[in-house]
Amino acid sequence: MKKAAFRLQPVLELRRTQERAAAVASARAAAAASDAARRASDYETTLATASLPRSLPSGDFLAAMTVLRFAATDASDARAAATAAAEQAEAVRAQWTAAAQRTKALERLRERHREAQQHAEAAAEERAVDDLVTGRAGRGTAEEEVPWTA
Repeated sequence: MKKAAFRLQPVLELRRTQERAAAVASARAAAAASDAARRASDYETTLATASLPRSLPSGDFLAAMTVLRFAATDASDARAAATAAAEQAEAVRAQWTAAAQRTKALERLRERHREAQQHAEAAAEERAVDDLVTGRAGRGTAEEEVPWTA
């Protein structure tokens, strides 16, 4: 008896490939988000530890305040970038989860297909055994019966 092939096997392989690609993209996005968060924390730490001397000439004070303002802007921009990277990483992780769910659904279909094949094989074998038993029983009773003659 010829086994029926799982027709969706190429689709399942494609889904597995897509899932692997989504996993790699998710890992990269998570690493990028982590790096962005680290950079933002570094900027914030540097800004928090910055201090001005007690006495400065007015021009130096103005220059120092300008530098601190730019540093604060850089820290704010870095935190915004870290937040955006984290959101992007979450979106990519959601795509990975969806790809994994699609793959799992096809794997369940393949498993049902295998179970149906096994059930069909078992039923065919059972019918073959029944036919053999029924045929022998029919032959055995026909040979044992004595025809009635009058």
